[in-house]
Formats: sequence, C-alpha cells, structure tokens
Amino acid sequence: MQINELQIEKLVAEVLAKTLGAEGNSSLVNNNSIGNSNEYEYNQSLEVGVFEKMEDAINEAHRAYQQLKNYSIKDRQRFIDGIKEWTLREKNILAKKVVEETGLGNYEDKIIKHELAARTAGTEVLSSKVQSGDTGLALIEQAPYGVVGATTPSTNPSETVISNTIAMLAAGNTVVFNVHPSSKHVCAYTVAKINECIMDLGGPANIITMVKDPTMESLQVMANCPKINLLVGTGGPGLVRALLKSGKKAIGAGAGNPPVVVDSTANIKKAAADIIKGHSFDNNIVCILEKEVFVVDEVANELIENMKSEGAFYLDSSYISALTDLIIEATDKKFFLGNSSKTTNLHTKKEWVGKDAYKILDALGIRYSTRPKCIICEVPFEHPFVQLELLMPVLPIVRVENFVKGVEYAVEAEHGNRHTAIVHSQNIDNITYYAKAIDTTIFVKNAPSVAGIGVDSESVVSFSIAGPTGEGITTAKDFTRARHCVLVDGFRII
Repeated sequence: MQINELQIEKLVAEVLAKTLGAEGNSSLVNNNSIGNSNEYEYNQSLEVGVFEKMEDAINEAHRAYQQLKNYSIKDRQRFIDGIKEWTLREKNILAKKVVEETGLGNYEDKIIKHELAARTAGTEVLSSKVQSGDTGLALIEQAPYGVVGATTPSTNPSETVISNTIAMLAAGNTVVFNVHPSSKHVCAYTVAKINECIMDLGGPANIITMVKDPTMESLQVMANCPKINLLVGTGGPGLVRALLKSGKKAIGAGAGNPPVVVDSTANIKKAAADIIKGHSFDNNIVCILEKEVFVVDEVANELIENMKSEGAFYLDSSYISALTDLIIEATDKKFFLGNSSKTTNLHTKKEWVGKDAYKILDALGIRYSTRPKCIICEVPFEHPFVQLELLMPVLPIVRVENFVKGVEYAVEAEHGNRHTAIVHSQNIDNITYYAKAIDTTIFVKNAPSVAGIGVDSESVVSFSIAGPTGEGITTAKDFTRARHCVLVDGFRII
C-alpha cells in the first residue's frame, strides 16, 4: 500500500493528540507549494477533508488532483469500489445521522437512498473514440476538468456527496463541496470516511473536501476561485441561478414539480399503488417524486378509493383551508415558479417540509386509525398545493374532463423545470402526446416516479438531475471534457 505525505501527517497528528491529551481538532501547519508554486498555510482538523476555510479546502483538493493524475483509471475504480462497499456497510448509520440532523424524511427510505447512491456508475461509462481517414487518425478521450466545486441539498445530503464523488472521481476529478448548512455534520462525517477509505487503498488524501461551516460567502469563494474548473449545483432554483452566473462551466440540477396524468385506460389499481409508493417515498422530499395528480373524471373516484387502500388518508374538503394555513405562508417578496415567468408570494413553511403525514394530521386535530403514508385531497388547479413544490406527503388531486386537459394542466404546473413527469395509461398515443408536450428530462410510464432514478428499473442512478443545463441524469461522462489527439499521415493501415 502506498503511503503519501498527508497520510503521514494525519498519523503524526493523531499521535501528538493522544500524547498531549488533546481532544477534538489538532492543528497541522503545512507550507507546501501547489499548482503555480503559491505557498499557503492551513489548519486541518483530524477529519480528513474538512477545513475551517474554503480556501484551504480548495487548495488541498487542488493538490490532491495533481497527485490523482499519477493514478490509473483502474486505481480510480478501485477507490470507487471501496467507497461503494463502505456505503453499503454504513447505510444504516448514515440514514440515522441524516434524519437526526435534518429532521427530514424517514429512516427506512434513507437506507434505500444510500443503497441507490452505492449503485452510481463509475469508470465503466467512460469511453474513447477513434476517427480515421485518408489523412490519418484522431483520438478523442474523456478527460477530467480538474477540481469540481459542488453543492448538496438538505434533502439528499450524504447521498449526493457519495453519488457525486463516485461519478466525479471516476472522471478523474477531485471535489470541493459547499454542503447545505443543515446537513454539515453528516456530510463532514461522509467526506472524512470516504477520504479515509481512499487513503487505506493507497490513494491521495483530500480527494474530496468541504468547508466545516458552509455559508453563502464560502459558496462565492468556491464559485470565484480560479482553481475550480467546473461547478455542479444540486439544490433550489436560486442556488442554480447563482452558479450559472459565475461565468464558468456549470451543471445545474434544479428543483422540480413532477405532475402525474392518469387517463381512463390506465390500470387504476396499479396506478394508485405506484403513485402512493412514489409520492410517499422519504416523505416526498426528493425532487423526482409525484407532486400533483391530474386524473380524468370518469376514473377519479376509483383512483382515490384505491389510493386509500394503499395507505393514503383522504382529507375532506372542509379541512383544506386549515391545511393550507398550516403549511403555506405568504411573504412580501415575489419569486419565480420554477423556470417559468410565473411568480408567487406564497411558499411552503419550512417546519413542515419532509415531516410525516400523521404529524400534519395531528396538528389539524384529525384522528386516524393507522398512521397514513400520505395525505391526499381534491383541489382546483389554481390551488397552491398544485402550483408549489411542497416537499411533504401532501398530494393534491385535480379532476379533468379529458386527457388533453390533464396534459395542459401538467405542463403549466411543471413550470418549465423540465425535470420529471409521470403517466399512467395503456394508450400509446396518449403517452406519446404527453411526453412531447411536457418535454422533461425524466418521463416515467406506468411505474412509480422513483423508477426514473433506478429503483426497480433499468435507469441509471444519480442524485444530480440536470434539467436546467441539459445534461439530464448525470454520470461520470458529464464531468469530463473532450480532448482530441490528432495524428496526420500516420498509423493509417488500410
């Protein structure tokens, strides 16, 4: 096993800490030249990859990149295999830490999300191309950008760190994370453990780094630093817009408001089961999940009854106003709905995001016989439950007179995010019509929304779905740049 300089520093720091009876962090001062021989000092904690200052996190990731270039693609895959094995070993611990720190979602589904993250594709998706002709040969290879600056959401914090690390490392990059502040502890744990895993396999330290206390200021430092060659933003529309203004190459994985359309030809029993399974997953905090349903009137009652059989609580219309007051509030400021020109001054109250359905019913003083998976209710199209991405297990249902009207509503409610849409139909013409009209990155037919990211499906796994910038479900190839090597009048053998 190779032992590099930072591994030795870490061991020395641990010995000193024990010798001096120190607890917590130990200061390591290092004066090393990086890149263009610019010297700097940094204070590193005993958590490998976690730094007090964003500048130090960037510098160390940059140094790690210079070292990583000396490793083979097989080495990268070896590191990735180690990360995947560690993730599957610690999935229960990670799930518990995420729930405890963020207060979002539920433990069982977070285990599944970490299992998904461990299925992120590695170097196997990379390939080289060769073009040959009368004048010679051209080799096109997928090369790394260098140091990637990435953000993570509170809804999928450690999952995104793991999935992004696998894909970005596969491409040959190192990564600096500015994580969501509400998940900084579990992300720091994840970053440190991944680094230790890579180091144990003979790899460089600090292949991934993060700032200990992420802020908007640290985000700006990351976005503006010349050592950051690519920005990847996974989060809300405001965050994505900020990164796109940086002037650098940026991949934006933004929010969604996925609509479901159900026509009269659908297998209603299966459609109900699929919708509830997808919508209730991790209390609906994932951007890919079903957020509103448009169902043709002739099968609406049947769909609702089957949803109730699948564990949904049907909220009587007399409680809609109280529920609205509970989870929605107005502000003085207007903001855009998705990527459309439509604005609103309404938003979801943060304290209810990702909470269990039964807790919402408790707050409304409503009794229930068994804890429901989610709450369903019938509302008009204009209702804020339909127009806003609630990120909680409250599913609005809108009756429509026909499929075309349902598609019209779905397109408008999706707000131009071009993220995800779902259909339940046996009519291929209807499915095709909807797919063309909605124009989303992910389109799921006759299955739960989670099939779009690889749950019981053939889709690839990713926690960064780039609708705004067009990369779609991102993999290692999206974090590479094309390099052309041209040989003229040579190595043409026919």
